[in-house]
Amino acid sequence: MSRARTGWLMPLSFIVALLLGLLPLPDLLQPLRPYWLALVLAYWVIEAPDNAGLGLAVIVGLVADMMFGTLLGEQALRLLIMAFIVQRFRARLRFFPVSQQALAIGGLLLNDRIVTTVVHLALGEPTLPWPYWWAPVLGMLFWPPLFVLMDALRLGRRKRG
Repeated sequence: MSRARTGWLMPLSFIVALLLGLLPLPDLLQPLRPYWLALVLAYWVIEAPDNAGLGLAVIVGLVADMMFGTLLGEQALRLLIMAFIVQRFRARLRFFPVSQQALAIGGLLLNDRIVTTVVHLALGEPTLPWPYWWAPVLGMLFWPPLFVLMDALRLGRRKRG
């Protein structure tokens, strides 16, 4: 069974994730913004491990740090930890039904919030207010449609060719 080539879809998906992260939201909805980069990175590490890994996580994280104006290396560290865990459990995650994958992704996004809190505490920065802890739940809910959409785009191109 041959794998589909990612071609333009991988870079485009990261660009869209970065733009969704920059999209202005009302103050009430800002804490609920899912970590789009983590969701997209998790998809690519699960489905195209030859093209997505720890190096890509660091590069995308550093670009995100520069675009979002966060502490340089913070998002790179967060995405690196996420990619490492997804790589480690890729074989299991790949064969879970999408609903179980969503639970695992929710746990990873919660872990990301913990890493963010630890980094902020270590640096003496203010931690995120409690409403920001709802974002992993929303990311977990967005995983199934995101996974189905990305799979359709990735595999649909191969079927036509």
